[in-house]
Amino acid sequence: MLGEYRISGRRASEIAASVERGVSSGGLAPGHVLPPMRELAARLEVNPNTVAAAYRTLRERGVIETAGRRGSRVRPAPVGVSRGSLRIEAPPGVRDLGEGNPDPELLPGLGPALAAAAAADAESRGLYGQDAVVAEFTAYARAALDADGVPAGPVAVTSGALDAIERVLAAHLRPGDAVAVEDPGWGSVLDLVTALGLRAVPVGVDDSGPVAADVERALRAGARALVVTDRAQNPTGASLDAPRARELRAVLGRHPDVLLIEDDHGHAIVDLPLHPLAGVTAHWAFIRSAAKAYGPDLRVATLTGDAVTVDRVTGRQRLGPGWVSRLLQRALLHLWTSDAIDTRAVSRSYGDRRDALIRALAERGVVARGRSGMNVWVPVSDETGAVARLLHAGWAAAPGARFRLDTPQGVRLTVSPLTAADIGPLADAVAAAAGPARPVSYG
Repeated sequence: MLGEYRISGRRASEIAASVERGVSSGGLAPGHVLPPMRELAARLEVNPNTVAAAYRTLRERGVIETAGRRGSRVRPAPVGVSRGSLRIEAPPGVRDLGEGNPDPELLPGLGPALAAAAAADAESRGLYGQDAVVAEFTAYARAALDADGVPAGPVAVTSGALDAIERVLAAHLRPGDAVAVEDPGWGSVLDLVTALGLRAVPVGVDDSGPVAADVERALRAGARALVVTDRAQNPTGASLDAPRARELRAVLGRHPDVLLIEDDHGHAIVDLPLHPLAGVTAHWAFIRSAAKAYGPDLRVATLTGDAVTVDRVTGRQRLGPGWVSRLLQRALLHLWTSDAIDTRAVSRSYGDRRDALIRALAERGVVARGRSGMNVWVPVSDETGAVARLLHAGWAAAPGARFRLDTPQGVRLTVSPLTAADIGPLADAVAAAAGPARPVSYG
């Protein structure tokens, strides 16, 4: 039932806008079943085809979903409700382990890099009509990709990893297409898939990456794309190893028309080797963001892929922002070539904190996951209760609902703010919070 909210409008666009207003205001809550098309058409005194067109628009925008005879309903997480909004604001005195930021102490200073970029610009001002990617950037990035076994392909630059993923998906898929995604996985990707009108198909993840059998099932069921995190998977820390990569390449080899997107955001903060999957399918994209190693505000990611995919992405990019600032490209190039960070030391710093927390939790009977990167995933029996108990104990964690589709409940802890002295008290708090809440007797 729709409660007090009444859908209005005479044209398809007006009906769709009315439903969206209801979702935004809370009048149409997630899971609310919309009226059958003929019923709503009779109520609004319009042709049923008009309502059908409105519902189709809402599906493409990711606002509603249709399940055959069960009708159409507001999506459990409609596009207007970002998973990123499912966060816990840390009040004064509470340590924030939920934002997922890198350790500022491990980020390089940007002054010398920006000065070098400005000096290069002074010699040759950046103007319209120049190449979108700085030639030296292309050469250095391509050499690094070659060294890691990423197949040959042209190089483009996007405003971060999510920008690249969006552009690649839009270059090949259309609303209604299914995309196989990691579960649990990066909440922003799950939101993005919905926002593009695509359908997310969950794929299980263990410490070695996406489970091959789950990927096979998703692709057999019609998923047209697969998004994989190679290392430092968010939120579980999974990292593809050689055996899993072989399994996944075999699966992809049986589905050569699937679009493969690989996200290597853990580059330069993880000491585990890369095992790329690219090259098995006709269309693929491999993305490296600078965010975790050099700072999220740089907004620079390297994109390579097959020639058709990169051409479509850059062609559409030219019609929008045109290019990613060549000043930022030169700044990142300077950071690369000047060895502005010690990647081994950075990897070791995150690894030491992550491993210490996992060991401390194991000693307290809590199983946690975190093979690489800066995050630890802790399965819990009551996610809401665990987050609340942790907050009461002085720790803000990211609720697992930000990252989950069908996987069991959990919380994500980012280790970057932790010191060695924090490990014990945090592990005590997590152990107390992770299990079922104790029954309380009143009176």
